Parts: sequence; structure tokens; C-alpha cells
Amino acid sequence: MTDRLPILGWDVGGAHLKAVLLNEAGEVQAVVQLPCPLWRGMEQLQTARAAVLNHLQLQSHVVQHAVTMTGELADAFADRASGVAAIVTEMQRGGQVCFYAGEQWLQARQAAAQPLQLASANWNASATWLAAQVGEALLVDIGSTTSDLIPLAGGRVVCRGHDDASRLQCSELVYSGVVRTPLMALTSRVPFAGEWTTLAAEHFATSADIYRLLGQLAAEDDQADTADGRSKSVVHSRQRLARMLGQDATEASPAAWLQLAQALRQAQLDQLIQAALRVLSRLEIAPEAPLISAGVGRFLVPALAAALGRSCHDTAEYIVAQADDPALRLAASKALPAYAVAQLYFSHTGQTRLSTTADGGSQS
Repeated sequence: MTDRLPILGWDVGGAHLKAVLLNEAGEVQAVVQLPCPLWRGMEQLQTARAAVLNHLQLQSHVVQHAVTMTGELADAFADRASGVAAIVTEMQRGGQVCFYAGEQWLQARQAAAQPLQLASANWNASATWLAAQVGEALLVDIGSTTSDLIPLAGGRVVCRGHDDASRLQCSELVYSGVVRTPLMALTSRVPFAGEWTTLAAEHFATSADIYRLLGQLAAEDDQADTADGRSKSVVHSRQRLARMLGQDATEASPAAWLQLAQALRQAQLDQLIQAALRVLSRLEIAPEAPLISAGVGRFLVPALAAALGRSCHDTAEYIVAQADDPALRLAASKALPAYAVAQLYFSHTGQTRLSTTADGGSQS
């Protein structure tokens, strides 16, 4: 342990702001995730950042800040470079702040000079940290909006894509998540009442409606607005699903809508299976290498692993938390890029790094 300041890792997304606080020993002390719809303007980030610090009862200068991002893609910005610049300007206010750029750390002035080095690097932080813990695996981080499928081998990241465009092309990034994804993006038709039915190509419902009906989405992870602005209740979620078929919820039984939710879940799982098969077909990781789950959609990964004939572990097993608190480990694994960027900065600054055993115990 040293006398250095604690580290606050930030992941600035387009829909959420996530923060993980490490104490001086590199253990998770707190995790915060707040809605931050950046497409509505930079004031969203200003408000969310202040709310995180207030929740943690911290002043900016009493911690070191390590920042990664993907929010530069929000359509409030003219292009990615200007998005990075705006986020850097906001996040560098007060305290000691460094920005993650893959193999290097940049101060605000350096970041402004090479913005695309920072753009959507949060997946790289997660994968780089985890590769050092497990050696070989397929990291599957399923979030509210997107999913990352990142192969790890020999203690390093063996990806083919390096930015959003190339990662989409090689299926290491799939724009499919468990909260915000419009259902028309999952499939064009579904089985219903014994027939194949075409889905409306309209933003009537989102993937959160599926997982509310199935009871799989935790309330604290369900932070986005609903498609129609109504409540997140099962009743209203059922009505939104019905609208995707041009119906009212009263036209079929609750069991029928539950079956529809299961069919839509399978459609999303099939997307992930196809992407994983493509990535695994490169034979960069061994057939016995496990899948390791992360993100608020982690609950889909065991089914994905089973379909691929592989074992499944959770990133929470490798996270070190204060008092070995399982709730903190779980929360940090849902905000993996923020945890990972904090740990990478912890190591970068020369502080004693903690590692974990497979069962979650810690070693110095």
C-alpha cells in the first residue's frame, strides 16, 4: 500500500456514466452508474459527473481520475473527434486526470491533439485488464446497448478490430444489448399463436421489455427511458410487445406474451451465437477456453456458452473488492470498463497491484 490518492475510474458512454472507486490498496470501494443520454447535449454529462461525485461524497481533487469513453459516437457531436474533445474538456476539470488510449495514457492537452486514440477504447481497457488475469478466454460483455466479444490468448488481446467500424465488420462488436435495443433490430419475424408474424419496423418496444417480462433485468440496471415514455411495469412492457405485432395486450393471454418474450430472447441470443462462432472460427483461442461474462446482460452468457459447448465464468470472480464484498464485485463487473481502466491506471502509477484467484480471493 502507498500514500497515493484513491483512483476513480470513469467509463463515459452514450447512454450511461459509470464510475468505480478503488481505495489505496486497489480494492473496489464503490460503484456508481447513472443515466447520461449524451445525445441530448453535454449538460447531461456535466450533471451526471457532478451527481457521481456527490453520491461518493468526493471532491474532484482528492482522487486520481482514469477515464475511458465511447460516448463520442452520440449524435450531439458533429463527428467523433469533436465528441472526444468535448468529453475530455468536461472530464478534465479538477484533480489529476488521465485518459486511456490503449497502450498509453494521455493528459487532456495530449488527448485533444490525438482524439481518435481515445475514441471507444473502453472495450480495450476491459480486455487488456482481463487478459492479464485469465490468459485465455472469450470475454463477452453484454451491455444495455452493445455487446463485445473479445478473444484473449497468451495473456493479451488478440482482436482484429481496433475501432467501432472494424470491430463491427469482424463481429467483435454487436449492436445488441439488453435494455435499449429496438426489437426490430433483433429479428424481422417471430412465431406467435402458431404462425410466423412480421414485426413492425417501428420503435414501439426495446429489449428491456423482453427481460422485464422474463424477470431477468435488475431494476438498478434498467435506467433507460421506455419506447413510449410509460412505466417499466410488466403490464406496460407487455403492451409495448403487443404493439410490435400490431395488437393490444388484451388480444392474447399473458402466457402468449411471455412466449413472445422468450422467442425474442432467443433471437437476440442467436445474434450473439453467430458473432461468437465467427470470432471463434479464427482458432486464436483453444476449444477448452471459457467464456467470461460481464455487463448488465451477463445473464445471457451461460446460455451462449452452452450453445458453444464451452464453460462460463464471471468477471466478478477476478475482481478485488473491499472486505471481499460480493455485491461490490458484482457491481464492478457490470461496469467492467470503469473498473478495468482504474486497475490499469493503478498499475501504471506503480502502486502495489492485487490479483485474484479464480474463486475471487485476493493475493498480493
